[in-house]
Amino acid sequence: MTDRAAPAGRAAVLFSGGKDSALAALLLEPHYDVTLVTCGFGLTDLTENAAASAAALSLPHETRRLESAVLESAVDRLCADGYPNAAVQSVHEAAVERLAGDAAAAGWDVVADGTRRDDRTPTVARPFAQSVEDRFGVAHVAPLAGFGRGAVDALVDARLEVETGPSETLAKGDYETALRAALRDRTGDEAVGEVFPAHEQSRVVGRRG
Repeated sequence: MTDRAAPAGRAAVLFSGGKDSALAALLLEPHYDVTLVTCGFGLTDLTENAAASAAALSLPHETRRLESAVLESAVDRLCADGYPNAAVQSVHEAAVERLAGDAAAAGWDVVADGTRRDDRTPTVARPFAQSVEDRFGVAHVAPLAGFGRGAVDALVDARLEVETGPSETLAKGDYETALRAALRDRTGDEAVGEVFPAHEQSRVVGRRG
């Protein structure tokens, strides 16, 4: 058995506590010193939820607070669109930019996320990724960008222990949790049920193997 090669650098991975961001981190782990980073707004306990999943992976975890204007703009979009895609996308891009902006001070060579090939939202378009790299001088990578749903699910089954449940009740650290809370504060419970379609989400509780 050989020792692990020296890491190529340090990578910050946007982390929600879900399976995609966790798997992205594990794919980078053989090559970089990985830190999981959760971005939030201080409205809910989402960062604590993500920290618990990070601890289950035995990876260091940090948090960053996004500007309240990002959340207010996203809620405006929720109200205007009646659907969450554009709002979630705007928060994800703000989070990527926040990590990229912090990279030099934090010593990160790479910022990464768990977006997949088949994702509709959030995604990282090539022009946006190139803009981030040009503006902040840090590499952006999406380790799952070439993986479809079936391939991701197979890797998750092999590498991760996860819990699943309805998105409105599963305790994790994703943007939807914060957006639900902010929309509820502005318009009440009824609007939340109308804007966010029912779906299942995942939370990482450990590694396999």
